[in-house]
Amino acid sequence: MVTCRHDPLPPAPGHRCRRSGRRRRLNVGILAEDVARVREATDIVGLISNTVALRKSGRRWQGLCPFHSEKTPSFSVNAEEGLYYCFGCRASGDAITFVRQTEGLDFAASVEMLAARAGISLRYDSKGEAAQSGRRKKLTEVVAAATEWYHERLLQHPDAGAARGYLRSRGLTGDEVRSFKVGWAPSEWDALCAALRSRTSAADLTETGLAVVSSRGGLIDNFRGRVLFPVFDVRGDPVGFGGRILPGADGRSGPKYKNSPESPLYAKSRLLYGLNWAKEAMVRAGEVIVCEGYTDVIGLHAAELPQAVATCGTSLTEDHVKTMRRFCDRVVLAFDADAAGSAAAERIYQWESAHQLDVYVADLPAGDDPDDLARRDPEDLRERVSGARPFLAYRIDRALGRGNMNTTEGRVRAADAALAVIDEHPSTIVRDQYLMEVADRCRLPPDRLREEVARLRRHPGPDGGPGAPAAGSSLPSGPSIEEQILLLRMHAPARLPAWITAGLFASELHGRIFGLLADGTPLVQLTEVAEGEAATALARLAVREMPEHAEQVIGRFVFDAASRWITEVTRTARTTGDAGLGRRLAEVQLACAEMRTQNWPPEVAERLVLLLAEESSACEDPQR
Repeated sequence: MVTCRHDPLPPAPGHRCRRSGRRRRLNVGILAEDVARVREATDIVGLISNTVALRKSGRRWQGLCPFHSEKTPSFSVNAEEGLYYCFGCRASGDAITFVRQTEGLDFAASVEMLAARAGISLRYDSKGEAAQSGRRKKLTEVVAAATEWYHERLLQHPDAGAARGYLRSRGLTGDEVRSFKVGWAPSEWDALCAALRSRTSAADLTETGLAVVSSRGGLIDNFRGRVLFPVFDVRGDPVGFGGRILPGADGRSGPKYKNSPESPLYAKSRLLYGLNWAKEAMVRAGEVIVCEGYTDVIGLHAAELPQAVATCGTSLTEDHVKTMRRFCDRVVLAFDADAAGSAAAERIYQWESAHQLDVYVADLPAGDDPDDLARRDPEDLRERVSGARPFLAYRIDRALGRGNMNTTEGRVRAADAALAVIDEHPSTIVRDQYLMEVADRCRLPPDRLREEVARLRRHPGPDGGPGAPAAGSSLPSGPSIEEQILLLRMHAPARLPAWITAGLFASELHGRIFGLLADGTPLVQLTEVAEGEAATALARLAVREMPEHAEQVIGRFVFDAASRWITEVTRTARTTGDAGLGRRLAEVQLACAEMRTQNWPPEVAERLVLLLAEESSACEDPQR
């Protein structure tokens, strides 16, 4: 029995879909036949049209790419093969890949989502793996039931009066409380456990972190006397909670903030509060705003900045960055990004380089949280987010802002502080650009500051070059002659003569692809097994139109191959003085002239290919 197993798709620059030449392993094994059924049953144009406005262009569909900002459509969909490709950022894939990239799901979850959409029941390769998938579904249902119970308790029960008053004092409206499913955990020891006891088991309650076992062996609620903010995964399934005690609560209530413990559903180093609501806005805006608190996210929504998320009681991690990079390439930090010091700065610079993203900081008023500013002056908040400074520029501003710029001594001390910040950046070019800015602001000679930076750098770091250019909205150029031959091989192999072979290609890559296509393997399967540049080229070709005038394309292709041969042999003849080479050269040149003057006739193209084959044999046999 064949199963389809894939690893989670790693985010790549420009959201490029990288393929592997072998089947990759998946945590949950879905039968390959069922994956194929899902692919075949999915209307990729209908699926992508939920996100992108597509219009028909020939046999393809085109629209603005959902993976990068552009004004001219460079995103193309091949409905017949079920594939897409962007000529701007090189994102590519099939329906499953599209769901993974836009929804942030792994392979199995994407297949399951598309299967539910198509009404297909999936089969798994073992009872254990099927049970694992069913177990997660059951735990999610338990957390969903708790979410509803806590929410209704906040809205309806008299013991939630103080919690409702607290939320009103923070500026939250009734609509916001309902939209974000805010809840209330009463102070009783086991109110939730008692409410859910008839619908679930003790094992479910403890495994989800909703309950703990008391010293007497009974179950007690994990959250008590707290306002609760349910945390949803990227699919929108509730997986845990963040809780806050009410102001004025006694010391026995525990820490001010409390989160769900780690569980099969809840991993705080990977989860982002609000991502389920923010992901579409992140794609549209090309950015994500990262906050520290749940109410900050809600406040940003109220300020018409829905692309906001928050970490769940932990500092920003690389897993968080990888998740955000699936949707956008600009991260705006809406908290004091300078407080964590140089260790955090080093991580951010590494993430910028490794994941091809830019980190900015919104400069908020001292003492203000994003939620405070959102309620008091939403327009000011929007301006601060749009005017966010690059991470290093923000830190330099802070360093210079603490200095006395009215005296020479003060400017030198401020410059020293700024240089220490600049020195942490790995790129020589970036360091020097900011060094000149500091020199100008501090009215000091740049060369003296360079000497100081050189002194600071006790151990030379990697010499960072200019960053990769941001993906632009480039229109695809027309396919080359060699690519047009490959398109004929893909879509109309009967129109391609047998004497067209891989050896006629100038590009070794195109020759390899021609060989793959010659085996008759379906295009969709080729995109799964091809590697590296071949996978990218196949994805790009999959959304191209087949050339209309096959004979002219074939003639031009052969003419180009002959022209390369003529150039090479001419050089050899001049070096060796071989008269025989000159005679053979004249014969090929005559055929090429005939090709040009007679509009690329196929019979002359065939004769030219035979001539090239003979010359190749002659070169291999020196006795001839």
